[in-house]
Amino acid sequence: MIHDLHFSISTGCFYQTPLAEVLHWFAKYNFTDLEICSFPPHLDFHDPEKVSEARQRIEDCGLRALSFHAPFADQIDIASWEESVRLRSVDELRRACDAAKELGTEFIVLHPGPEKERNLSPHEWYPKMQLAATSLNEVANHCRNIHLTLLLENMLPHLLFGNVADMLYLLGAIESSAVGTCLDTGHAFLSGDLSRVANKLSGHLRMIHANDNCRKWDDHLPPGDGEIPWRPLLKQLSREKFDGPLVLELSGNGEPQEILEGAKRGREFLQHLAAEERLVIDS
Repeated sequence: MIHDLHFSISTGCFYQTPLAEVLHWFAKYNFTDLEICSFPPHLDFHDPEKVSEARQRIEDCGLRALSFHAPFADQIDIASWEESVRLRSVDELRRACDAAKELGTEFIVLHPGPEKERNLSPHEWYPKMQLAATSLNEVANHCRNIHLTLLLENMLPHLLFGNVADMLYLLGAIESSAVGTCLDTGHAFLSGDLSRVANKLSGHLRMIHANDNCRKWDDHLPPGDGEIPWRPLLKQLSREKFDGPLVLELSGNGEPQEILEGAKRGREFLQHLAAEERLVIDS
């Protein structure tokens, strides 16, 4: 049976606006659980005082920070050939973990590779994977020490380590047991094998980034506005007894009311599908 869906929403749809200025929108649309975006203009996670203030503002609005998305950018490369770059990248992710802990989140979501296109020669692939594995172990150990769960997210298929097999290799190389996976539906759909990716990640799946697209671009549309076959995906998740949060990770194009109306529409679309499947199964 498909269980009641647990929704969260990413604040990344307002990533260019300070977090404190948009919290009331989430409260207005009854999104009480949040995934906090780490883009500095949205929340400067390098400043402990600002992070502490953000936690208080979130609580004052009757909301909860469920997860924190670690930063990703060209200069953050945990698989860099240059050790100084790799170490700076690991340090940046540790600081993000500390911010996540201060916000009171349960999870931190991390892209397990750099934001660089897949262009490795075969003899370069394994050394790069080893560098990434070393970095991820350092981050995972830090998460374990501060009692934070690390989630690796499947990346866009054209990126380095964007193949789900690469991600599973890295997952297996992490020594800590407090590590899981986050399925980004849009990324997996663009790879052309959403059901296979969902199945491969299922043994470690703790969270879903729910967004839609039309199989051309990473549009981050509300579920139901694109071409993802959501009904079979929900059935698959039900069979695998997934009970984690579905985080609506949507584009920030548009006015706040328009964005949140889209989020509400996506939430209702998935709830309707789940209710239909429950009736079919129960009957």
